[in-house]
Amino acid sequence: MRITTFLLFATCLTIASADDPLPNIVLMMADDMGMGDTSAYQNITGNSDQWQIHTPSMERLARMGMRFTDAHTPTSRCTGTRYGLMTGRYPWRNRLKHFVLFGAQGDPMIERDRPTIATLLKDSGYSTGMVGKWHIGLRYRRSDGKPAAGWEDADLTQPIFDGPTDHGFDYCRFTSRSHGTSGVSPGNKKAKNDPNQSVGPGHIHGRIVVSATGDGKRLKQPSDPDAYVLDKLGSRHSDHSIQFMTQCVTGESQPKPFFLYYASNSNHSPYTPDDQIGGQAVSGAARNVAGKPMAAWKNKKSKKPSPKTDLRHDFIFENDVVLGRMIDYLQRTDDPRRPGHTLIENTIVIFTSDNGAERNADYATGPFRSNKGSAYEGGHRVPLMVAWPAGQVGDGNDQTPGRSSDQLTGLQDMFATFSDVLGKPLPDLRRGQKGGEDSTSMLAAWRGETIQRGPLFHNDHNEAKDKAAMAMRIDNPVVDGAVVPGKWKLFCDATLIRSGNIEPTELYDLIADPQEQNNVVNDASRKPLAEQLASTAALHRHCGGHRMVSLANHASVTLAWADAYQDDDSISLAAGTQSAPTAFFSVDLSHNGPPVTMNLTAFRRETKLEKATFDVNSRGLGIVGGKVAQVDYREAIVLTFSKDVLIQSVAIVAGNGQAGGFYQVGDKAPLAIYCTDDDIDFNDQSGVISDIGVVKAGETLRLDSSPHYGVEAPGRWRLGALTLRQLD
Repeated sequence: MRITTFLLFATCLTIASADDPLPNIVLMMADDMGMGDTSAYQNITGNSDQWQIHTPSMERLARMGMRFTDAHTPTSRCTGTRYGLMTGRYPWRNRLKHFVLFGAQGDPMIERDRPTIATLLKDSGYSTGMVGKWHIGLRYRRSDGKPAAGWEDADLTQPIFDGPTDHGFDYCRFTSRSHGTSGVSPGNKKAKNDPNQSVGPGHIHGRIVVSATGDGKRLKQPSDPDAYVLDKLGSRHSDHSIQFMTQCVTGESQPKPFFLYYASNSNHSPYTPDDQIGGQAVSGAARNVAGKPMAAWKNKKSKKPSPKTDLRHDFIFENDVVLGRMIDYLQRTDDPRRPGHTLIENTIVIFTSDNGAERNADYATGPFRSNKGSAYEGGHRVPLMVAWPAGQVGDGNDQTPGRSSDQLTGLQDMFATFSDVLGKPLPDLRRGQKGGEDSTSMLAAWRGETIQRGPLFHNDHNEAKDKAAMAMRIDNPVVDGAVVPGKWKLFCDATLIRSGNIEPTELYDLIADPQEQNNVVNDASRKPLAEQLASTAALHRHCGGHRMVSLANHASVTLAWADAYQDDDSISLAAGTQSAPTAFFSVDLSHNGPPVTMNLTAFRRETKLEKATFDVNSRGLGIVGGKVAQVDYREAIVLTFSKDVLIQSVAIVAGNGQAGGFYQVGDKAPLAIYCTDDDIDFNDQSGVISDIGVVKAGETLRLDSSPHYGVEAPGRWRLGALTLRQLD
């Protein structure tokens, strides 16, 4: 496919005016789809016609709008990218430092009061719909209606306690996570569909598990229309997407704009293409650019290609068919809010992927190094195409060449971009509001302008010793007052995410070395650059969000109880904790005014301990009087400050105890506690807590060992250290 880059705007079919209604938005995200998986990027990847799958609908969208060639996901795996897309925030600021949520439940990552792109749009009058793969965590209910601790005590006949409907979506037809692990499907030889199956709940509509039978966790049989059948997911989800849009344009006396988030299950393994979608053949229908049936994917490591990869091509093609069906619907359907026009003219259509392709597919990531799960380019550089004729994002004509942009962007930028489309300000982080902490509006870039933006982070690195390692990309950085030309990418080991310490390991200029082969981190000539990038990475990691860096006008201070956090830059409190109703600590954070006073109070079973005794050992601060001298079952430490502060991190140490409990700022939604040496997830997500943000003067920060939601495991730990900054 040939796409021409224009310096001037193409003439749009319809130019948006101040009187135009807000646009509809259709955002389709494929699963595990690299840039080499679409012919819309063939001139970028250099794939041959023989090995390039033909994706005509994706080419069509690229011709209609803007194609981005330097677009990235927040992480290189499913869960983290979905969290970043929804919240405008990196997932490692929450608890997920690498990999994905495992288990049939997976504790929800998004707290109830955190804004998402769906709540942003819903609050602006949109009808919101979600179809496909969720994978940001669910919480079921027990038979008594209370929140379930996990899959084992879940009653699938009860309404879901926490899911997409709690985060802004009105209409939901979804699977809990990747399709192969969301329910027992016919033919699954590894798991039987019986009352004790532990794979997943099958289909969920809103809060209702429609695949449930009431016989334990047995799911409905194949003859039932709500049976969970892998090779029928494509048509089911596509039909639901058309159903949602049709309801939006015909079901209201005063139609509202709509937002459809279509999170495709394809092309994640197992490869289970539908036979047809909307009357168009899928299984066996994939063709290469030369027009011939796709052969098995060529494998560089084996002389004999795997026959299974034929199904992968069809699964990729399934995405193309689904996208084309939605574009067809938008082009033929009248817009009830703009008489005389069709929906396509005032609908933002976006196509992208959640990360790069899986490792078993050569050419799927194009020329870039590595694959899904890697912080190298092949793990997170993805297709991104956007069209919006009425908003001057492309001309809407699928017969024109289309436009391209090499603007650096990440999917977490959708939050700020949608805010810009709506004309709404982003949440005020200085006042303690949440939302879009790492998001930058790309609306001007959608229209062809170049934006000078800050850094991007990419984490989850399957080629590192600790997979929580990460990389930071920044273009044309300034070092010692001079611009250093290049697209620079600094790799750091996992200590940056887990503890906040930084150890650079690799450095590449993607202009000179796009395949990341020549590591120059130890080159003497690049030492000033490496040091400057490391300092930038540490600052942006510590401040709680790219948008919060401007608040960091004062140096951070670490208050340390545990030995591990005591150094020349910290304030040791190991010997200064008082046995009194309230432990007072006066700390000079600003050096230009009255010091900040921190009050530390102990609670047991919601009762303030008027004569609390605190215990300090090498692991940190605990409370005397419980079963052990830690912060024990239903005990809590509550902190307040005399001035507004930015909490950079809290180090909670399990030692011989365990992670558990929750932390909470004021009356905001609680989040589960994890420790520097223990956590609550299937994979190791241990580290400092680093997503608390601003705590206002007099507002409480509660660290509580009580079971999260009253049903999870209680904690038993110590407060090791607290790092904070005073705010102006």
